[in-house]
Amino acid sequence: MPNANGDKVIDLHAHVVLEEGFGQAGEYGPEPGIDAEGVPYFRFGGYSMKPMAYPGTIFMDVDLRLEAMEKHGIDLQLLSPNPLTMFHHIPAKDAINFCQVQNDAMANLVGQHQGVLMGAACLPMQDIDASLTEMDRAVKELGLPAIHIGTNLPFNLDDPRLDDFYARIVELDVPLFMHPASSGGLSGPDDPRLERFDMTIVLGYAYEETVATSQLVLGGVLDRHPDIDICISHGGGAMAFLIPRFEGMAAIRDWAPDSVKEHGFLHVLKKLWFDAHVHGAEQNQMMVDLVGADRCVYGTNFGGWDTPSAADDFAASLTPNAEKLMRLT
Repeated sequence: MPNANGDKVIDLHAHVVLEEGFGQAGEYGPEPGIDAEGVPYFRFGGYSMKPMAYPGTIFMDVDLRLEAMEKHGIDLQLLSPNPLTMFHHIPAKDAINFCQVQNDAMANLVGQHQGVLMGAACLPMQDIDASLTEMDRAVKELGLPAIHIGTNLPFNLDDPRLDDFYARIVELDVPLFMHPASSGGLSGPDDPRLERFDMTIVLGYAYEETVATSQLVLGGVLDRHPDIDICISHGGGAMAFLIPRFEGMAAIRDWAPDSVKEHGFLHVLKKLWFDAHVHGAEQNQMMVDLVGADRCVYGTNFGGWDTPSAADDFAASLTPNAEKLMRLT
């Protein structure tokens, strides 16, 4: 059921799989299929994740999505690319082509459902100049209101070569969403131990989100680009639990930026936004207590295994934050 008060709910964490993108990354796919044993899979690069079936689900059927959104109590949803197709580590030409096709398809889809669906653009981050060009096109020509990239690039998130990228995000006045991929990109998890028990998702995502958050804070990105709005998925991974350790270590090391030395790790961390899609009431409360409810937005991973049963009053309470982050007010 919708939240008790019937207030507007905005979901900023919902992935979509667009058929137009199938086969558009050259030999890297992506493509769905069924193996000899009848098990559905989704191939990206040399790796096939299975069982994984997208056709006939809300990831690909917009009518099913809209119906499920209504039942869930979601009024407006931001669609972002499938994390399996970040493609930040394939040849630039293949990534550029895929992103152009994906963004065109995204703009076409959300354009047919204005006021209900919004779309985030993907970028070929292995080529910064190409990313700047595609970002300009996606925002200015296609009208996509957000950018969505992975946490694992060919270089660190605080690498100076990304400063032009971050500056353009601010210039275009759009939010930047960061979400991990389920693997190293082309051949399954970088750590083979994560192959078991779905740890690529359960643990791998949290690891990536925690590393990304620490690089943004300790690498000085938020100091060099104070007006940037960056939102990290799943509450920043394990960051809420590890804040005291980061605080303690930063206090005794010379690698901490001046902002952290002067104000503390948590103070700078609060300049980021966090998707409140965190499992467990206690874990959720820890995140909210530490980073502040005013830096959280509602997310569902809509259609995924961990989708909440329905939007609640907490979800509705975060709507003003989503409106601010998405420049809706």
